[in-house]
Amino acid sequence: MHDALTLSAVSLLIVQFIVIIGLSRLLGRGMRWIGQPLVIAEVLAGILLGPSLLGWIAPGAMETLFPSSSLPVLKMLSQVGLILFMFLIGLELDPKLLKGRGHASVVISHTSIVVPFALGAGAAYWFYPRLSEPSVPFSSFVLFMGVAMSITAFPVLARILTERRLMQSKVGALAITCAAVDDVTAWCLLAFVVSIVRATGPNQAAITTLIALGYIAFMLGVVRPFLARLGARVASREGLNQNVVALTLLLLLASALATEIIGIHALFGAFLFGSIIPKEGGLAEALAEKLEDVAVVLLLPLFFAFSGLRTQVGLLNTPENWAMCGLIILLACLGKFGGSAVAARLTGSRWREAGAIGILMNTRGLMELIVLNLGLDLGVISPTLFTMMVVMALVTTFLTSPLLRVIYPPEELALERAVPVAPVADAPAPFRLLMCVSHGQTGTGMVTLGRALTGGTQSPSELYALHLIPPSDRASFLLRHSPDSQGTPHGDDKQGPMANLLSRASESGLDVRPLSFMSAEPGLDICRTAEAKQADLIVLGWHKPLFGKTVLGGTVHEVMREASSDVAVLVDRGLETVRRVLVPFNGSRHDRAALGLARRLRTCAGVEVTVLHVTSPALPHGRPTSLTLVQELFPESSGGVHFKVVAHASPEDAVLAEASSGGYDLVVVGVGAEWGLEGHLFGLHRERIVSDSRLSLLVVRQPRPAEEPAHAAQREEAPAPLRQASGTPS
Repeated sequence: MHDALTLSAVSLLIVQFIVIIGLSRLLGRGMRWIGQPLVIAEVLAGILLGPSLLGWIAPGAMETLFPSSSLPVLKMLSQVGLILFMFLIGLELDPKLLKGRGHASVVISHTSIVVPFALGAGAAYWFYPRLSEPSVPFSSFVLFMGVAMSITAFPVLARILTERRLMQSKVGALAITCAAVDDVTAWCLLAFVVSIVRATGPNQAAITTLIALGYIAFMLGVVRPFLARLGARVASREGLNQNVVALTLLLLLASALATEIIGIHALFGAFLFGSIIPKEGGLAEALAEKLEDVAVVLLLPLFFAFSGLRTQVGLLNTPENWAMCGLIILLACLGKFGGSAVAARLTGSRWREAGAIGILMNTRGLMELIVLNLGLDLGVISPTLFTMMVVMALVTTFLTSPLLRVIYPPEELALERAVPVAPVADAPAPFRLLMCVSHGQTGTGMVTLGRALTGGTQSPSELYALHLIPPSDRASFLLRHSPDSQGTPHGDDKQGPMANLLSRASESGLDVRPLSFMSAEPGLDICRTAEAKQADLIVLGWHKPLFGKTVLGGTVHEVMREASSDVAVLVDRGLETVRRVLVPFNGSRHDRAALGLARRLRTCAGVEVTVLHVTSPALPHGRPTSLTLVQELFPESSGGVHFKVVAHASPEDAVLAEASSGGYDLVVVGVGAEWGLEGHLFGLHRERIVSDSRLSLLVVRQPRPAEEPAHAAQREEAPAPLRQASGTPS
């Protein structure tokens, strides 16, 4: 029976892939929800599958899933993944980042290496007799501890900067430059340390160093010009084909093999080869697009799992061990954060900016894990010290996002980006419209609505189209799609979701200014952008999702709750013109906001407006007070505005019946329980006016005045008592 259940080597490897990738992605969703980078989830997944948890609670399951005989295969595949990953890191390090940044980045980056290196090397004197094997040379231990404390995770840092919209800020530009310099310097130091550890004596170490320097010179002087010509050929002809990819991979593997033979590890050859590939011409970008998913999604999680199998939290079984682990974390933060922050302050940054740079430079993540595995493979660090350093890498990476939010909140970024607008004497204030585009299908209806609300070019107006890019898990994507200082995309946006909108706007003669950036908080970022642009109205696009999500849920709910300006959701069902508009009206502030938009449509585009008031059949007849409100908003109207009163037990059915029989182009309706429209974050709601109407709708919500208590707003949003009788249409 046991033999029948025994998996073959291939079957076992497939099962390991499924478990590792599945758990990493599952934990990744949770980490993304609390604002943490994916690398935290991947490291935790590896630890959970190792002896720290699975081996502790179910040792038999761990032995079945990861038997000792399968670990060599897992290690070799993880090394292949690391070679590809280090190649991608080299592709991401654009030399342009290192130019024109002034002396500040050089001072900060080198301080962020020297200070933690000195602290790590100094602490090694105390850790050596307690955490090292006697066979390990003291010099190797000291050098390795110094380098391990000096690493900054360039990919994780780039992802955090872009998600926080800091990439083009003063803090972000300085931090990414420092991280690039830091990475190059730290990896050169690590290569030197590895050559010393592998050498049998000083003479061999010196020879290894000289050969390595000669190899670097060969790569820069011979291979780089060849790659430049290859990149130019790829850009000018058929593009990146399989032959070019095969040649690149062969050169990559040859470079990794060369550095392995030299004695400084295959990873350095992969990193060096990626860094010398020219970033112009599209070769580097095309290679990253081809390789990053396979490397990062398929192979790299194996490295985390293998690292987790080597991490034994159970080794920290005494208060003394935990105290030493805490000391390592303290020294790591003190060296990286303290050194970077003080250097940034001394080079002219404010303390808040210097603190943010220090926090960012203290990010370690995956790069630290690579260094630690090298140390464990070389026998320089013990399993106990390896576990302590893994905990340190997790803690420092985990702390980055929350501490950055405290020290450098979004308000600071808004102050930095604020551009004062000089008022024009006697000029009317323009109507500012922010159109939020999530997919290509919303473009046509948005432009139609925007033209109607602004009267084309007849009235002063400013139109903005905002597209938020979901966060990516790879820094190469982030750096290629980072916005400029004004938040506009780098020229390729016409290939993205705003293509329809920009094309239709151009045809209609509308001047629409595109805005695009990466966002992990779309609701809040829409509100911040609207506030920065002083938008009078935010229009959100909506399309029917896969799983029955409500119109007023999720991001829409968040924007409606937080925005300080009016918010409208466009449910586009082929809106191509706006000539006749229906406005259900019962007097709430949201209904008044809807009526205000109808008035603007009437003024700017000359549309015909019908105001529908629904009353209960059981109530006595009389003059509707809602008519007075309509007349206040349309005092000059004569033939273009109609007021219609109907008696119906269901206001929703009354609106649907009128919409289907009146020949309207658009229904403008305020949020309210009487119309079956209420803001909600979760849950399934019928929203029959939206689901059953064949017309396009504009669902409007007016923000609550700052001085108004929440309970007052709740009373106002409740259906108004319908004491009026039905009247006759005007």
